[in-house]
Amino acid sequence: MAAATNRRVVLGQIVGLYGVRGWVKIHSETEPREGILNYSPWLVGPQGEVLRVLEGRRQGKGLVAHLDGCHDRDQAAHLVGLEIAVWREQLPPPGPDEFYWTDLEGLSVITETGVDLGCVTRLFATGANDVLVVAGERERLIPFVWDQVILEVDCAQGLIRVDWDPEF
Repeated sequence: MAAATNRRVVLGQIVGLYGVRGWVKIHSETEPREGILNYSPWLVGPQGEVLRVLEGRRQGKGLVAHLDGCHDRDQAAHLVGLEIAVWREQLPPPGPDEFYWTDLEGLSVITETGVDLGCVTRLFATGANDVLVVAGERERLIPFVWDQVILEVDCAQGLIRVDWDPEF
């Protein structure tokens, strides 16, 4: 796998305040949602302010967390709207033929005949499978389906080989 030194991975966002003792409401992109609470410290906002998670839990349909240095509502208010990231190295290694989306973003996508389709700009889930958004001469949506479409992923070489008609 390609070196990921000092790479930040966004896991969620602080979306509101909870109570008067500095707790914040969290939107999590992790699976399961509560997984975000297992990572500490968090890198919060564009400057990556390092904040240690003191406590966290489910609250109703969402999550709440208490962060070091936030002892009242006013101290926590400046965090609302900021992204929550962690260092890539904080994440456990993926299993065989498993990848973090962040590791696929930026990889070149080529067909089995060598046609360069562009680079992965982002991914999204559809329920049936994940989809690569590939930007090249035009944008393509390529389903991430092993053996049928995805033939090889080589993060070290920075490429994904696909069985895909370049005209599609």
